[in-house]
Amino acid sequence: MESFIDLHVHSTASDGTFTPSQLVEHAIKKGLRAIALTDHDTTDGVLEALNASRDTSLLVVPGIELSTCYCNNRDIHILGLNIDIQNKNFQEQLQYFQKERENRNEKIIEKLQQAGLQITLEQMKSRFPDSVWTRAHLARFLMDTGQVHSLNEAFNRYLGDHAPCFVPRHKVSPQQAIRLIHEGNGKAVLAHPLLYHLSSTQLEELVKVLADEDLDGLEAIYSTNRGMEETHMRQLARKYNLFITGGSDFHGTNKPSIDLGVGRGNLKIPSELLNNLS
Repeated sequence: MESFIDLHVHSTASDGTFTPSQLVEHAIKKGLRAIALTDHDTTDGVLEALNASRDTSLLVVPGIELSTCYCNNRDIHILGLNIDIQNKNFQEQLQYFQKERENRNEKIIEKLQQAGLQITLEQMKSRFPDSVWTRAHLARFLMDTGQVHSLNEAFNRYLGDHAPCFVPRHKVSPQQAIRLIHEGNGKAVLAHPLLYHLSSTQLEELVKVLADEDLDGLEAIYSTNRGMEETHMRQLARKYNLFITGGSDFHGTNKPSIDLGVGRGNLKIPSELLNNLS
């Protein structure tokens, strides 16, 4: 019987709404063979997930999703899969990524305040004390305090890549992310390539640049891929000698249309892709 996996999942350690233990429980109920916990710029939830999966049928792959800046103004995400989270050098260098995220969040909050919104660093710390914040946390705060009606409105009006309060991720490059992941003995994978809205030429140039920097894989199977998009991503990976991975990008109720393992209902990520991570 064919089994399926999900190599792109978020927990409450970043911007998901399921705890790592709840993710494990949900994955087992759905009959998945494995999940990779890939929270943004942190591995803080991985140990809980590993402990929750002991003596179960589920394999938990230690992972991370690193946010970087490409060509000065475009967010590019690099997944790290099968990382040694106990690696001291990896964790020390990860603090640099986390500090850059904190700096960016402070700048976004300043812009939101200038736009007339009521939000402070102290309020965010009180509301989300144990999470690595993403823009989704800022959007959730604005929605919960009645300043916008939905998460989509928060992104469309204020936080999206082309919205007035957007702040690019400076200093941290995709190449740095790849090196950090390799420092932790993991595999570096370009996450959701089509979400960057690059032209075909621009996307291929990005993949070529990163492949030259020892990128290992490309996330070809993804919740929002449509029609021939997955086929094109597989072809691009093959051209540059990259293996493929797949993930739903599950965030719980923060992305209510996407479920674990199946994305928007028809995602199927075969378990043999785990062989690429060894």
